[in-house]
Amino acid sequence: MKSASPAIEPARISPWRWWMAVLVLLATVVNYIDRLTVSILAPVIQKELGLSNLQYAGVTTWFLLLYAVGMPLFGKIYDRLGTYTGFCLAVAGWSLASIGHAAATGLRSLSAWRAVLGFFESGNWPGATKGVAEWFPARERALAMGIVNCGAALGPVVATPLVVFLQLRFGWQAAFVVTGTLGLFWLLPWWMTPRLGAPYPVRPAPADPNREGEGRAAADWRVLLRDRRVWGVILARTFGDPIWWLYLMWLPLYLFNVRGFTLQKIGLLAWIPYMAAALGSLAGGGFSSGLIARGWSRHRARRTAILLGSALLPLGGLAPWIPSAEGALALVSLILFAFQFWVNNVQTIPSDLYPSEYVGAIAGFSGGGAALGAMTLMLTTGWVVDHFSYTPILILAALLGPLATGALLLLVGRPERTPSGS
Repeated sequence: MKSASPAIEPARISPWRWWMAVLVLLATVVNYIDRLTVSILAPVIQKELGLSNLQYAGVTTWFLLLYAVGMPLFGKIYDRLGTYTGFCLAVAGWSLASIGHAAATGLRSLSAWRAVLGFFESGNWPGATKGVAEWFPARERALAMGIVNCGAALGPVVATPLVVFLQLRFGWQAAFVVTGTLGLFWLLPWWMTPRLGAPYPVRPAPADPNREGEGRAAADWRVLLRDRRVWGVILARTFGDPIWWLYLMWLPLYLFNVRGFTLQKIGLLAWIPYMAAALGSLAGGGFSSGLIARGWSRHRARRTAILLGSALLPLGGLAPWIPSAEGALALVSLILFAFQFWVNNVQTIPSDLYPSEYVGAIAGFSGGGAALGAMTLMLTTGWVVDHFSYTPILILAALLGPLATGALLLLVGRPERTPSGS
């Protein structure tokens, strides 16, 4: 069986492509607001429901387990039904699940709603990656992905003060209802877009029969999983993404329990690292796209950006020895800037490797690996913090970035070459 054909440019470059990128950016913002609500409210929910750190880690693990299961499934959904329908299913599902958190009365019910939320929220990144590959030429993809990736950072920026305000004013249940409703409002402009002249129809166009092996590769996951470069992306996300999840799910608790922040101070200051992450996402995409515009090859530009971001990630291990809370927050901001600079270019590699027909599946596999890696670190964090401190975890996270980059560069090689036959 032959491997997939090399990546190609879109048949036409639509002027709607930036509008689509903005809509997916907004979906990603909502996605991260909904998933962050529980971590921002963790000091309150832990006390009200009587949860230990390990039990809280278990709640986040149920989210990640179903997130890992959902990633490849949603990748397949996007490849079969198209980006439009896939996003409709994902956003409607995670919005209702987020609202359902308000009915949680204990560990089991909270874990159940987190699991449902995780499954549907897994649909965001396969759709975003596939959409960028469909709508943008190669020279613009890293920048477009950087714009979309900003949602992963802007969501926490918005969520932190919003959720704290809602909790202090109306209670934690109301915070889940309000944030969950945001996705339902997002569905209206998304539903209207194809009717206004969007760049593709509701159902995807069939595969080109003149491109040998393409239809089979889109339908048969075994073809993709035999390509070591796909495994390079999967392992990079498996080792690298837990860094992001650590700060995403545990930063409010770390600031509350270790650095002495009140809930009000968390709402006032804890958004700063996520704003730095948004800047890192834009900087990473703009950096590699700028190098390509100057004549660099895609491979060289992406590799340079990935190495630069990876070089900063080990600094996170210094956080326990910084005396001031503000200094520690500044270091976390640098780490999240570097991570988004790094991951933005990693996420763009599948569209360099394969045509858009396969990008959803590859994003699903790599996102599933990322969720499994994050799940492992979340459980480890809960146990270690209950028995020791955050210090071993921060040191471990500092080592993951170079490990992820090493696996990527070793297995991916030169993305612009045609994958070898299997």
